[in-house]
Amino acid sequence: MSETVNVIGAGLAGCEAAWRIAQSGINVKLYEMKPDKYTPAHKYSGFAELVCSNSLKAARLESAAGLLKYEMELLGSLTVPCAKENSVEAGGALAVDREKFSDAVTEKISSHPLIEIIPGEVTALPEGYTIIATGPLTSGAMADVIKELCGEGLSFYDAAAPIVTYDSLDKEKVFYASRYGRGEADYVNCPMNKEEYLAFYEALISAEKVQLKDFETHPFSVYEGCMPIEELARRGIDTMRFGPMKPVGIDDPRTGRRPYAVVQLRRENREGTLFNLVGFQTNLKFGEQKRVFSMIPGLENAEFMRYGVMHRNTFINSPELLNADFSMRTHPEVFFAGQMTGVEGYMESAASGIIAGIAAVRKIRGLEPLILPKDTMTGALSAYISDPFNSGKFQPMGANMGILPDIGVRIRDKKEKYGAYAERAVNSLKKELERIGYEDHC
Repeated sequence: MSETVNVIGAGLAGCEAAWRIAQSGINVKLYEMKPDKYTPAHKYSGFAELVCSNSLKAARLESAAGLLKYEMELLGSLTVPCAKENSVEAGGALAVDREKFSDAVTEKISSHPLIEIIPGEVTALPEGYTIIATGPLTSGAMADVIKELCGEGLSFYDAAAPIVTYDSLDKEKVFYASRYGRGEADYVNCPMNKEEYLAFYEALISAEKVQLKDFETHPFSVYEGCMPIEELARRGIDTMRFGPMKPVGIDDPRTGRRPYAVVQLRRENREGTLFNLVGFQTNLKFGEQKRVFSMIPGLENAEFMRYGVMHRNTFINSPELLNADFSMRTHPEVFFAGQMTGVEGYMESAASGIIAGIAAVRKIRGLEPLILPKDTMTGALSAYISDPFNSGKFQPMGANMGILPDIGVRIRDKKEKYGAYAERAVNSLKKELERIGYEDHC
């Protein structure tokens, strides 16, 4: 075909997008600024460089990460087979030799007859169908292009609170209420007495933090409202009780009295399966978050679907800007892929590249958009980043079982339950791909 798709960025998402398009018989121009220019986090000249870790998370199908990778393979992934071919021992996880993995992806992309690699920094949006997959450390000139496309829908810091599943809360210890009884009782409240609060305070201020990289400006100086909960606590023993843990206007229906302090949980998704800890953005290490936040009454056995993060991470307000196939609502020939869309994690970014690539192919060929079922992990992530319900409070999300629709059957054993979710997802994806004749024309 005469059409060519531009892909900007040869990270995981960009490589998956370029591969999917080229494998469908359409030409690709893949723009990559390395080795001419590097971001502060990148060091290796190859494509699909893994920066923070060499782990691609769990391999077993009955895990969110394993299910995602299985779905990606069904969709024709490049990176998952390359990862398996260059894996290293990591227990139940899929981990890779970073350089060998990057080299394998680079060789596949470079040798494809329909992919033209164009080195150098992109400073203007190319004409025609374009997928932007420049990552969370997008260069200044390209960031300006994205700002122009997205307007105010661009954020530069990922300041997110932990997210837990509703099913894992101790319903005997929490209660629904809104402050002063205004509106619907939409918040789940975790009340604390003085003894519980003081123990929590001591654990919080002594917990171990993540060390920010040199190139990451500390978020405190950017936005006071993004203050990490542990830093707020260090300002004084009662500071949290006058901030996110204030009990004013909330009475515990079981005692009829105001708690000493209260942690509020707010619905994270439309289905009400996920709740975030309001005002608990944090720089604590993940293990410390689990230990300290499990001290909150009602959260002793909480299942954390996402831990709090606070670091530089450029991302767009996707629910306002993108469709579920990662195309822009206002610019139908422009697509986004990768971490910038609000999918969090290596494989999540790669999966979004596959979806964006498929979307470009189908748009060029005049086919209906491929909107994957929400009971698949890939479809659930696509739905999350494009659901207007999340606009205005959007924060990045990685693959987790909590974003899948309830299976409708109560299964107590977690492994068995997640196995049922995975089986449903695989069957649903296969059925949809068969319906559209995916192998024939993407």
